[in-house]
Amino acid sequence: MFIATVVLSVLLALAFAGASVPKLSGKDAMAAQLHNLGVSARFMRVIGALEALGAAGLIVGLWIGALGVAAATCLALLMAGAVATHIKARDTAKNTAGSLVLLVLSAVTAALALAAL
Repeated sequence: MFIATVVLSVLLALAFAGASVPKLSGKDAMAAQLHNLGVSARFMRVIGALEALGAAGLIVGLWIGALGVAAATCLALLMAGAVATHIKARDTAKNTAGSLVLLVLSAVTAALALAAL
């Protein structure tokens, strides 16, 4: 079970670190996409910072188990908010799927990390 937790944590950390970069840098395409969902440019940077912190928490959580559980749980909650935002904006299923997959993977990682404590 520990190996599965490590693999999922590293993959999620890479995914969230990659997702945070365009939000933190204020890329116009990302700002336009999130504007269509009703997310302001300022909040876009907050989301990017939360994703980057969550990614770091997942990696550090490999040594400090409780931090990994907390990071994965917080990322799952962040993605639940993302899915809700996509649904509220009546976005397409294709655009919502990425957030939904990250939500499920974050929740599974949190459960595995919690079981490993």
